[in-house]
Amino acid sequence: MSARPGPTRSDAEVLAKFTQAKSRPPCSDTLSLNVLSIDQAAGKVRIAMVGQAAWCNPRGALQGGFVTAMLDEAMAIAGIVAGEMAFAVPTLELKTTFLRPCPAGPVEAEGRVIKWGQKAAFLEADLFDAEGKLVARATSTVVPTPLPARHPRADG
Repeated sequence: MSARPGPTRSDAEVLAKFTQAKSRPPCSDTLSLNVLSIDQAAGKVRIAMVGQAAWCNPRGALQGGFVTAMLDEAMAIAGIVAGEMAFAVPTLELKTTFLRPCPAGPVEAEGRVIKWGQKAAFLEADLFDAEGKLVARATSTVVPTPLPARHPRADG
C-alpha cells in the first residue's frame, strides 16, 4: 500500500461514522451490511452481510452476482476509508474469482487497499462463509474522485 494520506480520525471514530450514519445506500441495506472493524494503518476493513436464500442458484449457492456485490462493497468501503471519506471510488475494472460455493446466511468480507494513487487505486477483498472458509476473492481498479463539499460523507 502506498501514497495514501495519513488518517486524521481514529479507527473508532471512522467506524462510528459508518455505524451511526442516518442514511446509507439501499444496496448496503439489501445486503444487510454492517461494518465490523476498520484498520486505517493497514488499509483494511471487515464487514458482515447476510446472503438471502432468494439469491441462490439452482445448486443452492449464492448467485455469483450477489457474491460479487458483497466483495465490491468491502472494497468500496476500504477505498472510502483510505480517502478519508472525502472520495468516491467509482470502479473501472472488477474481477471475481469463485473458490467454492457459498450458502445463504451470514458472511464476512475483508476489503483492502493494495495501492492508493491520485488517478487510480487498487483494491482487493475476500469473502468468507459462516464457517470461516474463503469462498471468493475480488480485485478492482477504481478512480479516487473527490466528493462535492456538500456531500454527507465530505462534511468531516
